[in-house]
Amino acid sequence: LQSIKETTIGTERIYEGHIINVRKDSVELPNGKTASREVVEHSAAVCIVPVDENGNVLLVRQFRVPTGGPLLEAPAGGVEEGEVSEEAVLRELQEEIGYTAGKLQHLASFWVAPGWATEFMHAYLATDLIPSRLDADEDENIQVVRLPFNEAIAMFKTGEIQDGKTIASMLLAQPLLP
Repeated sequence: LQSIKETTIGTERIYEGHIINVRKDSVELPNGKTASREVVEHSAAVCIVPVDENGNVLLVRQFRVPTGGPLLEAPAGGVEEGEVSEEAVLRELQEEIGYTAGKLQHLASFWVAPGWATEFMHAYLATDLIPSRLDADEDENIQVVRLPFNEAIAMFKTGEIQDGKTIASMLLAQPLLP
């Protein structure tokens, strides 16, 4: 069985920003040839499927410059330095939808775009929601949308929900709901 490991032999820093860094790695392939890999570095992140006592999911609508328009998404955000994912979940819920959760269930963890990014996401189901607000990030413009969970699932097929982390997380949460 041939090895598929690539060995990094050099790294060039292209850009360092507030949310991402970009680097270009030179790698040696198992056959001895070299290749370039462009990598976007991003911290770990969380994605939350908050479901209220009536079976509604609370999503957020926000404008996303790369898509050219607004997306309907599960609340999500980065895990800050020194924070564990559950702490990030509770903080993001309070900042984005004005609730905290009495119960969290880890759904899965996954690479967001493994071909070019280091972002590793932890998905959670949040229930037993309790009103609790933290100030939103200054650069966020979010509208909270509450709708029946099954209606939101149907919106995947109509294209009204196109965000991959939202689709994956909600499908993971679906079997855990009554």
